[in-house]
Parts: sequence; structure tokens; C-alpha cells
Amino acid sequence: MVEISTSILSIKENAIQKFYDLEVARTDYFHIDVMDGKFVKNDTSVIMKEYTNTIKQISNIPIDVHLMVKDVRKYVDEYLAYMPDRITFHYEALESIEEVKNIIQYIKENNVKVGISIKPDTKVEEIYDFLPYVHMVLVMTVEPGKGGQKLIPETLEKVRILRQYVTNNNIELDIEADGGIKLENIREVVSSGVDIAVVGSGITNTKNYTQTIKKLKNG
Repeated sequence: MVEISTSILSIKENAIQKFYDLEVARTDYFHIDVMDGKFVKNDTSVIMKEYTNTIKQISNIPIDVHLMVKDVRKYVDEYLAYMPDRITFHYEALESIEEVKNIIQYIKENNVKVGISIKPDTKVEEIYDFLPYVHMVLVMTVEPGKGGQKLIPETLEKVRILRQYVTNNNIELDIEADGGIKLENIREVVSSGVDIAVVGSGITNTKNYTQTIKKLKNG
């Protein structure tokens, strides 16, 4: 059964009630999309900190932080204060292999799981060397930066390649996919080898969160 990480990016009003409803609906994680207006066009840095602070006060659901930012270390430090379950950064945001290794080590030293994310145009083979040291790989199935996009089918082939590689090399990690995932395509997403599906408007735009999440989890 796939786990569901609900992106709260599209929540604009009645946030506290919706967070409560998502908890009751048994989302596995709250997915926090942190954008800085530099690595991607949109800037959600203020509202996501506000939402994360609220969630920490009212819920025990694990927090799944996705940093779409250039200054990775700065935002890692900001979100470590919330004791999230995991922090995922973009491979493309750092300039050297050494920087990537240092961020992975830094997050782990602070007792938080670490994820590495790749954009649709980045080949999965580029991050193979880092896989033994991370807890999760986030494969973007749309261009990062905004919600409500349509899933790019070719990105699921990257998930299949990644799943085969980690299986063949006995590497233990979760594969997460993010972007354009909804009831209509969840079966295809899961069959590609995904452990955690990030779903935003595919949940928050529906009337019954409980029913939607249950259907998503069952693939």
C-alpha cells in the first residue's frame, strides 16, 4: 500500500480546519513545499513556515519538507527547528558533489531523515553515488515550482529505473513522486515503484478527504 504525503500548497483559507480534516482522513505526511522565488519562480517561504508552525502545534502527523531553494543550508536550519520527519533538497541546487555530501551529512547529524530530489530533466543516474547515504529519493513528475500541473508520463520511467537499481544493489530507501498525481493516475504511479505519493489538489480539491486518501492508498 502506497503512503500519501498531502501537499498543503493549494490551501488558501480555513487552513487549521483543513489540516485537522487531513489528519482525520489519515494522511501519512504533511508535505511542505518551500520555494524561495530563486530556485523556482514562486515564493512560499513565509506561508510554509506559518503552516508548519501551526501543524506542529495541532498535529502529530509527520512533516515531509521539500526544499525548492538555492540556499539549501539556510532553509535546512530553519526547518530543523520543527523536527520534521524528513527534509528533501534538490540535487540541482548545489554546485558540487562535495556540497551534496555535506548537506546529506548535516541533516543526518541532526537526527532527521534526508531526501534528495531531481527535476524531470535530470537523469536518475546522476545521483546513484548518493543513494547509500539518503533515506529517500523524490522524483519530480512535473517541473517544480507550482501546483496543479499535469504529470509528465516519462518521469515514471525514471522511477522504474531507480527502483530496479536500488533493488539490484540492496539499497534501502523510499521513492517518492511529486506532481500531478491524482486518483486517475495513482495506479500507474504505484506500479512504477513509488513508496510515497505526494498529492495536493488531487486531495484538497475533493469534498471527502477520507474517501479520496483511502482510494489513493489502495492504488
